[in-house]
Amino acid sequence: MSSPHPESGPPRIFVLEDEAEIARLICASLAEYGFRCEHLSTGRQLLARARQATPDLCIVDLGLPDMDGMQVVRELQEGSPCAVLILTGRNDVTDRVLGLELGADDYIVKPFEPRELVARVRSILRRYQRAAPVEPVERSLARFGTWVFDSGQHTLTAADGREVGLSAAEAGLLTTLLQRPNKILSREQLLGERDVDPFDRSIDVRISRLRRKLDDDPHNPKLIKTVYGAGYLFSTQVSWE
Repeated sequence: MSSPHPESGPPRIFVLEDEAEIARLICASLAEYGFRCEHLSTGRQLLARARQATPDLCIVDLGLPDMDGMQVVRELQEGSPCAVLILTGRNDVTDRVLGLELGADDYIVKPFEPRELVARVRSILRRYQRAAPVEPVERSLARFGTWVFDSGQHTLTAADGREVGLSAAEAGLLTTLLQRPNKILSREQLLGERDVDPFDRSIDVRISRLRRKLDDDPHNPKLIKTVYGAGYLFSTQVSWE
């Protein structure tokens, strides 16, 4: 069974890539900036390794010899939730959006510039570091509607006692919304970054996933409302304990 977080030290990254030369390029580029890398060449190897030790981030190639990369992303999020960067030769918008829907944080298309890959890895890890609680806080339990959210444990509980799993990024986003209920928050505020690419759909996809987990009708959401041209608004009363 994996530990919830890797031991302290440089971020650990698992690189799932069946082409040895590309894997060497990725690992060398990341090592130059202080990251620890482990190369795995099949999806099954990666999933087994992630169960032993949870990485900070996985770079997942979609074209694999033993299983579809999308399935790897899905099983990672179900069994060993972590940050995911999709690496793909498929320059298809549908594939990229599906990857984000399954829980990936970002994607990069082959052929890629190593510096861009490093920049995307850093950006994803910054989001996760902001989402992860540094130390326990006294007021970590939020109640809203029929839900209870424990920001320290990243657990969301329904009125019937059912627990809904959240990734670290989803928990961080929900915490931000709950801390500022009934206020419009821009995509930049929700991502915690000053500049957001206007074509970056990662926050929109994450909002969509949160709505599904909160049983919030995406066609007529009551909890997380879209304010067109401005951002999102969490429309309910929240009490913290």
